[in-house]
Amino acid sequence: MHSPRTTTSTASNSALRYLACLRPQDIVVLQGSPLLGAAFAIRHPGVHDLLPLTALVVANVFLVSHIFLLNDWSGLTVDLADPNKAGRVFTARGVGRREMSVLIAGTLIVSLLIFSRLGAPTLALALAIALLSALYSLPRFNWKGRPLLNSAAHLAGGILHFLLGYSLGRAVDPRGLAIGAFFALVFTAGHLTQEIRDHEGDRLNAVRTNAAVFGPRRTFAASLILFAAAQLLLLLLAVRGVLPRPLAALVALYPLQLLWSFQTLRKGLTYANVSRLQTRYRALYAVIGVAMVGALAASR
Repeated sequence: MHSPRTTTSTASNSALRYLACLRPQDIVVLQGSPLLGAAFAIRHPGVHDLLPLTALVVANVFLVSHIFLLNDWSGLTVDLADPNKAGRVFTARGVGRREMSVLIAGTLIVSLLIFSRLGAPTLALALAIALLSALYSLPRFNWKGRPLLNSAAHLAGGILHFLLGYSLGRAVDPRGLAIGAFFALVFTAGHLTQEIRDHEGDRLNAVRTNAAVFGPRRTFAASLILFAAAQLLLLLLAVRGVLPRPLAALVALYPLQLLWSFQTLRKGLTYANVSRLQTRYRALYAVIGVAMVGALAASR
């Protein structure tokens, strides 16, 4: 017989194996958009909003985990052939494909069960995001390997992700769509940057991402254009009063991102250099998110 201590140790090791398959940094980053959506929608936030906000975060953690796990499960063969990713695939961490399938289904079910407690509109938005994830990742549809279509999926997903939180306080309206478009542009531009980071492995495995088809430098230019469009939209929304007007000053941060981007371009669009750029501009957009919350608090 196994002792209770041995059983507990085995369970802990299994849990750690599964947790190691997650992408904690990316999961944390993707909590920002729906939380800001809730911040823009809830008119008079109070203690009574803590429970739905907590449910939103927990459900979104499971939803985003499901999306990443499904993407990793679907792209296992490609990732194993990519020297930048081979050491981090779930099979290298002792998790089999069948176990991963159970984990993928489980995270989605738990997520949707929690979202169902937040109302039909919020649940419908979560289902739409999960559908886009399936279209993007599953080999049968393979939107990941279809240039432009994969970016369109991220653009739509970015808006839906913002509206996920927005739906807690308001029905979907033109204001929510306009603010959500800012986050969607940033999300799509960020995904193009990720394609540039991974372009060597994708080209090696004949994965037709934008960076693999059009080239990393052209895709890099496209990502900068989308980032610039997001900043112009932020300025326009602030000037017109859709966002608090002081937020217009945040556009002054974009030249810093441009500087980092051109430095990366000069050094070369390698996996390491682009990864460093991602870390930098994510910190910049975290500052923008905090500034948004502060401006909303001050306006109320």
